[in-house]
Amino acid sequence: MIQFDNSYIRDLPGSYLRLAPDVAPAPKLIVLNEALSKALGLRIEDAAGWFSGARLPEGAEPVALAYAGHQFGGFSAQLGDGRAHLLGEFLGPDGRRWDLQLKGSGRTPFSRGGDGKAALGPVLREYLISEAMAALGIATTRSLAVVATGETILRDQGPVPGAVLARVAASHIRVGTFQFFAARGETDKLRALMDYTIARHYPQAHGPLEFFAAVVEAQARLVAEWMGVGFVHGVMNTDNMALSGETIDYGPCAFMEGYAPETVFSSIDRQGRYAYGNQPAIMGWNLARLAESLLPFIDPDPERAVDLANGALDRISTVYQGAFEAVMRRKLALQGEEAGDAALVRDFLSAIRGVDWTLAQRRLAAALGDEASYLGLFDAPEAISAWLPRWRARLRPDAQVWLRSVNPAVIARNHLVEAALDAAQAGDMVPFDALLAALRDPFGGEAGRERFALPAPKGFERYVTYCGT
Repeated sequence: MIQFDNSYIRDLPGSYLRLAPDVAPAPKLIVLNEALSKALGLRIEDAAGWFSGARLPEGAEPVALAYAGHQFGGFSAQLGDGRAHLLGEFLGPDGRRWDLQLKGSGRTPFSRGGDGKAALGPVLREYLISEAMAALGIATTRSLAVVATGETILRDQGPVPGAVLARVAASHIRVGTFQFFAARGETDKLRALMDYTIARHYPQAHGPLEFFAAVVEAQARLVAEWMGVGFVHGVMNTDNMALSGETIDYGPCAFMEGYAPETVFSSIDRQGRYAYGNQPAIMGWNLARLAESLLPFIDPDPERAVDLANGALDRISTVYQGAFEAVMRRKLALQGEEAGDAALVRDFLSAIRGVDWTLAQRRLAAALGDEASYLGLFDAPEAISAWLPRWRARLRPDAQVWLRSVNPAVIARNHLVEAALDAAQAGDMVPFDALLAALRDPFGGEAGRERFALPAPKGFERYVTYCGT
């Protein structure tokens, strides 16, 4: 059973609509995250029923959450859960509070013409990628289960099997949740949301400016970690930025292979707004929208509130740069911290352009003993050859072991993800299970796992991802 304690609907009336998920006609459990279930202290008695909407667990109070958001820069005053139902919250063994949500569980009044369903492929993609991110040590929502509904739904590629994802999150409060009330001028509800979010996620913060600063720190750490592993979220709308500091909503996401800041995977990001290299700037843009929502609480004088907010916004770039340099110092095994580290990182990035991002870092360990093999990654190795002696002069004593412990051998390579999803949709879960097992051990050795550690073979065409809605 699950012991629900549903504080969000208790404390924040007006931020959701009560309604039940659709009843799946023939639910079938596809995958259950037993390790996560155990860690969270859950006793799951009916995974297929509970996580498909067919039979709700006792104590669940399903709701669709309201929020607004900027999507590709354009503001929508009302978005909300168009295909998701929050079943409620529970406390883990350590006392931490978690949301349990179903995704793909049917239409709601926020659906805006959509069918409210999810296809099996995109649901399994979220399961794979979120598990990969968790194993990499990056803050993320977690996938608890995937259940096939027994329905066939229509997508651009034709009829596909329907499914529901059971997702666990520290919360589903988004920048867009704040924008929802700010756009309506509902200051009392906005204040209640701010107080609730502080109590749930940032109890050390006193007042809106400290709260905002804490959110900035969390988001900077998160995006810096994304950048460190070459992760491209693909749809960094304000409704996809969680105030908890977790990665949320794995739609058109993917991992970059050859290093190129302009890398885009999303089929709908035609201008490259959410390209790999733009993610830090978009983080700042999204946080500015949060600051706008908090203005009424920053200071009663509107002009002073704007000045104070601008001062807080001015610090975002510095906070992010510090977070990213910390990530790269770790990944390059640098000893301590020196003034020249920013230049060392910058020159490394310049030297590896076009080279596989993951291999360029993982194989630095080999470069300490066999430089020639490392240089084999490069068509034009002159720049990296000049960089390597500068790097060696800054290394920690245990660099060779350290480099293998912090730079993954295995990431969710796009060709492997697609092959696993194609097989799963055809009823064969063996490739999915094998890839999932490899992703859960990203820092392990390559021996015996070479096919998971190498880039896509020549001929794998430009990779395009889709939202799945």
